[in-house]
Amino acid sequence: MVATIETVSFQGIEVKSVEVQVHIGHGLPAFSIVGLPNKAVSEARERVRAALFAIGLALPPKRITINLAPADTVKEGSHFDLAIALGLLVAMDVLPAEEMQNYLALGELSLDGRIANVSGVLPAAIHASSLDLGLICPGGQGAEAAWAGEIGILAPTSLLELINHFKGTQLLAAPTRPMLAEPDPKFGQIDLSDIKGQETAKRALEIAAAGGHSMLMSGPPGSGKSLLAARLATILPRLTPGEALELSQIHSLAGTLPDGGLITSRPFQSPHHSASQAAIVGGGARAKPGEISLAHRGVLFLDELPEFSRAALEALRQPIETGTVSIARANAHATYPARFQLIAAMNPCRCGHIDDDRRACTRAPICAEEYQNRISGPLLDRFDLFIDVPAVSAHDLSLPPAAENSSDVLSRVEAAREYMQTRLDGYGSVGVTNAEVDGRLLEETTLMDNNARELLTDATKALGLSARGYHRIQRVARTIADLGGKPRVTKIHISEALSYRRTRPGHGVIKGAVKGAA
Repeated sequence: MVATIETVSFQGIEVKSVEVQVHIGHGLPAFSIVGLPNKAVSEARERVRAALFAIGLALPPKRITINLAPADTVKEGSHFDLAIALGLLVAMDVLPAEEMQNYLALGELSLDGRIANVSGVLPAAIHASSLDLGLICPGGQGAEAAWAGEIGILAPTSLLELINHFKGTQLLAAPTRPMLAEPDPKFGQIDLSDIKGQETAKRALEIAAAGGHSMLMSGPPGSGKSLLAARLATILPRLTPGEALELSQIHSLAGTLPDGGLITSRPFQSPHHSASQAAIVGGGARAKPGEISLAHRGVLFLDELPEFSRAALEALRQPIETGTVSIARANAHATYPARFQLIAAMNPCRCGHIDDDRRACTRAPICAEEYQNRISGPLLDRFDLFIDVPAVSAHDLSLPPAAENSSDVLSRVEAAREYMQTRLDGYGSVGVTNAEVDGRLLEETTLMDNNARELLTDATKALGLSARGYHRIQRVARTIADLGGKPRVTKIHISEALSYRRTRPGHGVIKGAVKGAA
């Protein structure tokens, strides 16, 4: 007799069905797992053996073979433990085969028979729903699985509880969805009104929030770059239900999903500059999602941008354009969503005081050129907004908090997003921002008057912009018009968009690029 239990494996965010086939036959006692298991899966035989012994069951002294089909793909993770144990219990006539065929199972077994939490329960539950199957998962993750919809979910805390349920001596209650978590408490503790001065930077931050644009801030230490970036989260619209479910699946695979809840506020990931390329874009032995995928539909903030490794920064170029990241390894190939908003900050030079004659080093301006040249031109070309953040004056520091807070700016951002979406709905682009819309659709939806088009053409020639740079100015100008509720992009909008364009951080716009803009 061969007993079968359904489970899953993960290739990026994609969920693949795996059938656990259990055969107990004659021969010398042995317990083998085949089907390209990795080390964690191979070790399942010891965890399963100990867990069964802990609940008073012993494996028969026969030849036991576990096959994980399809056998030509690598199986990774400890979540196969539960499916293997259930297959053995069916083969030993402890559990009914007919009922177990209606469930997909995943979970890690402890040596005492408890079922431990694993990564990927939410996407596994959604996959089970698509197959019209129920789900058996760890007790601590039943609420997470409940977000997959109306499917039968069993969430036992131990193997014995599950056996008793099928024997009819104990009833496992169906888990319920918890209340959606409120936005991160930090949202109420920080506010845009905390920033004194820096009116130009605040305006750029509002434009970035409205259009989903990437932004690079350059300024001396202590000028407020990190504070500005942190407050971007307070002026971003909340996630839509679809975005929340998609983002929660990524965090479920990474093991960072809050207990039982979905992520409802946009993520703000801020890795240290010592982070490796694999940590930023994803990878490692199991091709896990990186910071850019955890920041999907949210903000990735890179402070001290030139201090990141060159390889890690160059790896960002393709995901910025496509919104996905593909991780290719010898034994794994995974694709994750990575539609993030890149916000970066840097000093104009290593010491940070190139513009202060009292504190600048003796190597200026060479030190600034060397420091800024750590960032490649192609990566700089992918930033929509370049902002100089000067040191805050003593007079500004003495002023009371600004009257306009994050709620005021958020209302304008939401109105701009609604205006933007109304314009794009007619083209079938739902939930797309100006930063994401493709070039053809951008041209169709960005109506410019003759003066605006002439100014953009002249500036492109004077600045020597690439085609990408041309379209990024167009995107920013379209967002500025959306903030004002204007259907047509005018010369004023192009002029402001050009003021945020730099050849290098701190270098300013080339003279003459915006002639006639006034």
